[in-house]
Parts: sequence; structure tokens; C-alpha cells
Amino acid sequence: MTRQNSDIELASFISELTFDELPADAVRAAERAVVDTVGVTLPGALEGAGRVAGRVARSLGDGSITLFGDHGTASLTDAAFANATAGHGLDYDDVTWGVWHPSVPMVAPILSVAERDRCSGRDVITAYVAGYETQVYLASILLPAHYERGWHATATFGTFGATAAVASLLGLDREQTRHALNAAASMPAGLKRNFGTMTKPMHAGQAARSGVTAGVLAAEGFTSAAGSIDGERGFCDLYSGDETPALEERPHLGESWELVEGGIQVKKYPCCYFTHPAIAATQAIADAESLTPDAVDSVTVIGSQGAADALHYSDPDTGLEAKFSMEYTVACGLARDRVGLAAFDDENVDDPAVQAVRERVSFEVDPESGYNPYETTVRIRTTDGQEFERVQDKPPGTPENPLSDAELEEKFLGCVQRAGHSNGEELYERLDDLRQSAEMTPIFELL
Repeated sequence: MTRQNSDIELASFISELTFDELPADAVRAAERAVVDTVGVTLPGALEGAGRVAGRVARSLGDGSITLFGDHGTASLTDAAFANATAGHGLDYDDVTWGVWHPSVPMVAPILSVAERDRCSGRDVITAYVAGYETQVYLASILLPAHYERGWHATATFGTFGATAAVASLLGLDREQTRHALNAAASMPAGLKRNFGTMTKPMHAGQAARSGVTAGVLAAEGFTSAAGSIDGERGFCDLYSGDETPALEERPHLGESWELVEGGIQVKKYPCCYFTHPAIAATQAIADAESLTPDAVDSVTVIGSQGAADALHYSDPDTGLEAKFSMEYTVACGLARDRVGLAAFDDENVDDPAVQAVRERVSFEVDPESGYNPYETTVRIRTTDGQEFERVQDKPPGTPENPLSDAELEEKFLGCVQRAGHSNGEELYERLDDLRQSAEMTPIFELL
């Protein structure tokens, strides 16, 4: 069967999608994603990139949309930018294969529009699913070459996800949605070169802002060129590099649900996801063999080229750099009971106990490995000559080994506590059962 252009297929799917046709598993996955994203945004708004973005958004002018972290309020687009930046600031937000961070560029613009327009929880869930399916649809065309060339997929695909979600919330018809998506095709950007700095979370903020801008403009009659997504010199053509866009790989929207089949991976540790298999493997060996840091002579981590491209810092100086350090995170796995948010506070990076182990950790690339697999091998040699090895196929939090609802709640409440909020349990209960919210106002009163 001949496929239509991507902008037509996407616009039809987004504009026609209703809550009632969503699979139950997709609804639940969306609720968990919103819970997790709001949770990590709260402390993220008080630190680093999120704190700066919130302060600047408030200074730019009046608005009525809530800024996380007690920054007050801002305009629709500025609030989406600041809150999404905060959501990615701690690198604790969820991931999925290829898109990498699907929720953070979408949840902030969804909540901003939902607050303004008094949308229901069901509207929010529907918008989230529309945006998620849009991101994976486009990722299937361009990956892995797109990411390998240095584009930050969260920023590029996230722009379309945010646009789709906003179009859904605004109730745009097919032609308006098509114009929004084709306008969004002129907006994606974000370089992996900026990993380990405040600019990486800004990528999510810019994608969120772009999605709101494209959607609101289209609602007012703004136009764009048809075929800007997959036509000649369109997004797919230009962002694919030397590869031919794999248009035949596009999912059949609405016939299968990528949110259910691929699933979301909720982060257990607040650092680059490429480090998670190594952290888990290291801690598993240490627990099984009752190893103390002093008993470790050397640790060798063998991973993929994709991991090496993302993990720039063997000897990090800041918490942000430490999040992109295989050596530091593995050392934390041995020297600390848990690799939590405090491990990446600037003042803790030079912890002598962690640094003593970090100097004994080395990271190598497996030349036989594919670019992006999670599979990681950890080899630990002890001071008395024993050797232990563990191959970690996947990190914790994958759909095959998900964080339980209890573990998700524990993570959420830990984030809320770090942010200094006292109403975490009530906020969690409302978000965890988002489909029952007639409108979002009571939730915003708790933020």
C-alpha cells in the first residue's frame, strides 16, 4: 500500500486521536511519565540550568503560567522553556530507545497549555501519547545515523513531539496540525557536543518552546510548506547526513502503539543512561562478593561507541560533567550506598572516597559492539588477585525490568523532598491517577 507523506500521516493521527481509543497500557504509561517528569522537574528548577532558566523566564515579562521551583509565573512559551529545561537539568528524566528523553520536551508544554486552557487529565494523557508516537515515528526514519552525526535526538525529535502534543491539546484540525508540524520542521537543533553543560538541558527547553510556538501560530492561521518533514531538502533529508532517510521504516500510526511495544525506561540514577548498566553491574558484583572499595585494585568497563561519544569526562570537575563520566559514576557505585542526586552536587564530586576509586576505573570501547547497545561488561580485579566479571545487557528501569509503582513513588518523593515541598504525597496521588482529573488547576496549586 502506498504511504502518504509523513506530515499528512502525522497530522491525521494527531488531530483524530481521542482518549477513548488509547490502549489501557498506554494510558498508564503516560500517567507514569508525567509523574516522573514532574518529580524530577521540581528539584531541577532550583539548581543549575533550571534555576537560571526560571529566573530569566520570570524577568522577561508578565504571564500567568506556573514556573516550577517558586519562580512565580511567566508567559506560555517562556514557562514551557524554563520548566522543560528544569526537567532535564538533573538528567534524571525518563528515556526510550532512539528518542532518548521523550517526556521532558513534551510534559512542560503540555502542562503550560493545560493550565491556560483548563484541560482535563484525559486531554493531557491524549496529548502525551500523540507526542510520543510522533517522536518515535520520526526517529524510525533517521536513527541511528542522525544521533551518530552529533544531533541530540531529544532536541530534534522532541520539537515535533511537543508540537504534536500542543496541537492535540489545542484541538487543531488536520490542516492546522499539518501546518504546525511543517513549521516545526524549521526549528529542531541541539548538539551532543554540549553534553555535560547547562546547554544540554536547554535543548529540551528550546524544543518545548518551539512546540508551543508552532502550535499556537497554527491555531491562528499560520502556514508552512507541505512536505517540510520528508520532502526534498526537508527535515529528514537534511538531518540524515549521508544516509538515505528510511521512510519505509515508519510505524503505522494507530495500528501499533510504540508507547506500549517499546515502552519508557524510568531512570534509577540521575546521570547519563549509558552509565546505568555499568553502575548496576558494578554494584551487583560488589554485593555478591561483599567487596569494599579498598579491596578493589582495578575496574574495567567495556561498552559501546555510543557510550564513549556521550561520556566526555574521565576526570570531571563539576556535577554536570560527572553525570557524563563512566569513571566517576562507576566509582560512585562502589563507594556509595546509592548513586543519588547528592552524588552530583559540585561539592561532592571531589569526595576522596569516590576519587580514590575513580582513579582505578578505565573505560574501553568494544569494537565489535554496535553503536548504541546498552550491553556493558564490568571486570573487577581485587587486591588479592581475584577477578569478577558481569555482563549487564540492559540497565534497570527498562520495560522488561521496570521500576515498580512503589519505586517510582519513592523516587518522586525523594525529588519533592530535595525541592523542599511538603505536599509530595498528595501531588503524587493526583498525578498517578491523572485520568480522573476534570481539570489541572488543583494540581498546579500543589506545585
